[in-house]
Amino acid sequence: MLKILKKFQDYIQLTRGTGADAFSPYEFCTRCNANLTLQKGFDPAQAYWVCRGCGEMLINPAINTDSDIVWVCDDCGAILSAQPGFQTQYDEWPCAECGFVNALTDKEIYVSEEEFQTERQNPYRGLADADVLELSLYQDIKAIDDKCNIILVTHRETGKKYIKKLLDIYDKSIYQYLMKHPIAHMPKIYALFESSNHLIVIEEYIEGHTVAELMEDPPHMLPVEFAFSIAKGVCEVLCTLHTLPKPIIHRDVKPSNIILAPDGGIYLLDMNVAKWYDPDKKDDTHYMGTQYYAAPEQVGYGFAASSAKSDIYAVGMLLNVMITGKFPKEERANDEVWPIIERCIRLDAKDRYTAAELMEALNATETN
Repeated sequence: MLKILKKFQDYIQLTRGTGADAFSPYEFCTRCNANLTLQKGFDPAQAYWVCRGCGEMLINPAINTDSDIVWVCDDCGAILSAQPGFQTQYDEWPCAECGFVNALTDKEIYVSEEEFQTERQNPYRGLADADVLELSLYQDIKAIDDKCNIILVTHRETGKKYIKKLLDIYDKSIYQYLMKHPIAHMPKIYALFESSNHLIVIEEYIEGHTVAELMEDPPHMLPVEFAFSIAKGVCEVLCTLHTLPKPIIHRDVKPSNIILAPDGGIYLLDMNVAKWYDPDKKDDTHYMGTQYYAAPEQVGYGFAASSAKSDIYAVGMLLNVMITGKFPKEERANDEVWPIIERCIRLDAKDRYTAAELMEALNATETN
């Protein structure tokens, strides 16, 4: 698919200094005001630049260009027009940065930066015709929790409800595994579609209320026994994930990702930041998770990469929040429960429970 962009004229260059010949290194993005000179690879002699902060296409007004259009690689977004030897008379052009062969055709012309960015972010861009046809069977009903990427849909032929997710952060192989090997008390995956920039997931719709919703009404806390039952339900799912032949680390256990179904079932949701556990890795390639629930190693601290113990850290935080309505640094759970939570959230992952050990500790506390 060709990307053609109308020349962007409204480029701002701010000058520092008082003399006419003063050196002027400060160039800023017109969209997000980021300092371009601090961005890796920036050179004021370049005719084109894509802001690393917001993705805005910028054209240097000080350099004359041969054309009012910019050609952009469909795969990596590199500017083809700036590559040595680029000529529009070719039918195709292999990107010098990623090797992707771009078809040079004028079928799609974007007359503004806004139109280009809108199309570039379209989660359905690049889908095969068969996938578009199959997805058309799912009619959007409403966004869940006002999140535009999580949508309640209904199948036009069967009337059955599903959840459609538009993910731009994901590991497709994990969703493929879960689709073939469903995990009890997790939503079943029914279909996957991968576009140019998103994974579109059709998964089971589970009625009920999230723990976050249950805690919205005062006093913002749950009875200890109820909190224990939720934590044990989550641990049962984690036990399965952590003991797979190749373990999966959830990495985002939190109140909004746990649903209590009308039949009392406890479901763990949202695998978009999940990862396969690699015992040889010393650090995470990308730091993921939710603030306060994410273990130190998930955000660049600690002693190793994310592991099964990272999920236990999140369960410990979850327990404290469910019982007190606050995180441990604000208020600790009572003396009977705190020792369990304290072990869950230790800095060194080796000192934390496994999911099975945590369930045993919760059961023992309940029987005392």
